[in-house]
Amino acid sequence: MSDSAFLATPALARLERYLDVSVLRHSLISSNLANIDTPGYRTRDLDFEGELRRAQGDLQYALHTPMARPVLGLLERPDGNNVSLERESLLLARTQLGFNAGVQLLRAEFRRLSLAINEGK
Repeated sequence: MSDSAFLATPALARLERYLDVSVLRHSLISSNLANIDTPGYRTRDLDFEGELRRAQGDLQYALHTPMARPVLGLLERPDGNNVSLERESLLLARTQLGFNAGVQLLRAEFRRLSLAINEGK
């Protein structure tokens, strides 16, 4: 049994997937913000909740790359760009808070595993 398989718990796997999807969304938001003045640029995002549901039910999810998609229904400027600073800033803050919460849960899970190991002496 490999070392990583020894530490693989359902909670750790769910947290890993949550953090992976969060990082991807953060990257998309950052790209949107970086292109806020690029004529014709279209805001991209992913179905965050849908990807999380999919990640929880799919054991082969690590082999799947979530698909970025254009965001429909946003106000478009005359240059064809539809990036909204307010929308992206809000999503960035939410994504960062969620990621930080995921890291705290990951730390708690490692503490729980460490306690179980150390109490077994």
